[in-house]
Amino acid sequence: MGQSLTQKILASHLVSGNLEKGNEIALRIDQTLTQDATGTMAYLQFEAMNLSRVQTECSVSYIDHNTLQTGFENADDHAFLQSTAARFGAYFSRPGNGICHQVHLERFAKPGKTLLGSDSHTTTAGGMGMLAIGAGGLDVAVAMGGGAFYLPSPKVLRIWLTGQLSDWVSAKDIILEVLSTLTVKGGVGKIIEYAGPGVKTLTVPERATITNMGAELGASTSIFPSDEQTLRFLTAQGRAEDYVPLFADDDARYDEELEIDLSLLVPLVAQPHSPDNVVPVSEHSATAVHQVAIGSCTNSSYQDLMRVSQILKGKHVHPDVSLVISPGSRQVLSMLSSNGALTDLLDSGARLLESTCGPCIGMGQSPISKAVSVRTFNRNFMGRSGTQDASVFLASPEVAAACALTGFLTDPRTLEISPVVEFPERFRIDDSMILPPGDPNTPVRRGPNIQPLPLAPRLDDTLDLPVILKLGDNITTDDIMPAGSKILPLRSNIPAISEFAFHKIEPQFAAKAKILKQSVIVAGHNYGQGSSREHAALAPMYLGVRVVLAQSFARIHRANLVNFGILPLTFVDEMDLNRLQPGVVLHLNDLHQSLQSSEPFAVTIDNDPTPVLVKHDLTERQAKILMAGGLLNSTSASL
Repeated sequence: MGQSLTQKILASHLVSGNLEKGNEIALRIDQTLTQDATGTMAYLQFEAMNLSRVQTECSVSYIDHNTLQTGFENADDHAFLQSTAARFGAYFSRPGNGICHQVHLERFAKPGKTLLGSDSHTTTAGGMGMLAIGAGGLDVAVAMGGGAFYLPSPKVLRIWLTGQLSDWVSAKDIILEVLSTLTVKGGVGKIIEYAGPGVKTLTVPERATITNMGAELGASTSIFPSDEQTLRFLTAQGRAEDYVPLFADDDARYDEELEIDLSLLVPLVAQPHSPDNVVPVSEHSATAVHQVAIGSCTNSSYQDLMRVSQILKGKHVHPDVSLVISPGSRQVLSMLSSNGALTDLLDSGARLLESTCGPCIGMGQSPISKAVSVRTFNRNFMGRSGTQDASVFLASPEVAAACALTGFLTDPRTLEISPVVEFPERFRIDDSMILPPGDPNTPVRRGPNIQPLPLAPRLDDTLDLPVILKLGDNITTDDIMPAGSKILPLRSNIPAISEFAFHKIEPQFAAKAKILKQSVIVAGHNYGQGSSREHAALAPMYLGVRVVLAQSFARIHRANLVNFGILPLTFVDEMDLNRLQPGVVLHLNDLHQSLQSSEPFAVTIDNDPTPVLVKHDLTERQAKILMAGGLLNSTSASL
């Protein structure tokens, strides 16, 4: 029996374990990336391992999140990251050079390689035929040190693409269709592999849009084959030597399959407040729009913005609409500038933002109260824009540009001739803002906002924990640890940022946690979906959360909980969630023995004779990590 593309790359990078479904495997990591919102912690963790240089083929430290620099904190973090990159042997992408995923696709991604990044949208590089996985910063730090990355051997879901996209329909509509079908939980425990004749019609930037938003499915990653389109992109980037053809075998078998006829797709939008709440944009033709934001790591490529410029050329943005545009990289911006497209965008009334994540993470450009904001981004969680009562719709660049012109949610097929963008034979290449690995004797610059890394205590054998919060389904890492311009600058200061934990749900959470000293959180399904931000585990750990008991977990967040010494447990009977309320005290006894067994165990409740049965699904390795008080404690001595 033949192998899928996923199985081929997994097998070639397998350090331990086997590829039987559900077994824990360890992978060799070729490349890593970090960004400044997660990178400070990752490099503090790498520093704590007492290693002199990174051990990967290539590690890159990007500055793309915290670029407003409204105070000293962000600037100090950037200086810290530049100096640690030089000292430890990583490349450093300077502020303004672009969004990590766009730049990595342009300048570093290679077919057949593995990439681990401290950002959930590291999956973007799957459009290049990489096995690119998002993880917490501590997992990335271990990989930089030469350690393996562990995950359960995934199922492989093949999505078979046929046909060709119609005018005004784009790659964004493909992934929105997939989200509509599979939901935000549909990819958990899976790698999504795209194949079929429709694949050949999609360029690498279009594929990257699709793999980028595979993170919204909860998938470990998504991947496309490496073919003529891959060679075309790499050649245009001056990197033809990095091309390797990679395909699944014709007789490969898959755990699940889905087929999509591209010719049947129509322009779509994801309605508030979830990326899988998808309908045709035509269903909202009477909905007025107040803001349009085009960019993010999902849709800020040269092709995307050239289409937007063609739609807007010679026209003006509706007077009731604020249009902001963020090119994904300096390369994209310089090419738009040199061919006149930037002038067309500015003449239309668009506002140009820096080549960063920006509004996608609530870093500026919050819409007005009760606004409708149409964004080409990947997430529309409530409050993520910085305006709690805003309604955010996710859409393609074509839909977004049409909305900017009309002032309403608009099906772009009602406009004139569809834009046609020629793929460039050669991209403008200038790597002067990517600094190569520097002198290992470079002194590390450490500003006052950069505080020592807190460590979890060893796991006690007996815990008596009051329930501090009871939560529902699909709690996001934005809910646990919000982003935005007020909070992101504190990412290297855990005591300070912990004050904002669960702030949107329970403003007094930090104060209550300090009084309780130790506590447990209970929640529904898919707890911790969204961003890879490990601060959503670090801050609760710092505040004394020792256990999270949920109906199910998102993959990255569950791993982060283990890494930072918080025990993730699930209900045997999901209905037991109804029995637990804030203030109830849970008693966990003989934990060490329970973690060494795969059997469910009982948790008792005050004044209730019926225990709650729970399970942990931990591997032997993970159980040891938890009992040691987290991954850093258990790893330092072994690297």
